[in-house]
Amino acid sequence: MIFKGNITNEDNQHKYLVEIKLGEKSLKLTDLAKEELKKIGMMSEKGKLKLKGVSPKMLKRMKTEYVDCPVLKQEVSFVQCYVCKNFMSRIKGQVYCKGEPL
Repeated sequence: MIFKGNITNEDNQHKYLVEIKLGEKSLKLTDLAKEELKKIGMMSEKGKLKLKGVSPKMLKRMKTEYVDCPVLKQEVSFVQCYVCKNFMSRIKGQVYCKGEPL
């Protein structure tokens, strides 16, 4: 399906457009983020990430990326951003974020 023009549905409106930055090393996931990933089945009990639809090469790259989260007001790993309920999409090095409180 091809859309021309803007999507006008209120549920699809983003509040923030956040730039993805590349770091030297991967940022540590918070304990809360790890627990959430384990609950939804995206992390094994040993702590290995397994995101559906993401290749191992892309996952390795995602681990070194981070964003300045406008909701949490801190730098967070892109993996944590990717599994956040506010994440809408990633297009051309930017994240579309709903901006709702967590």
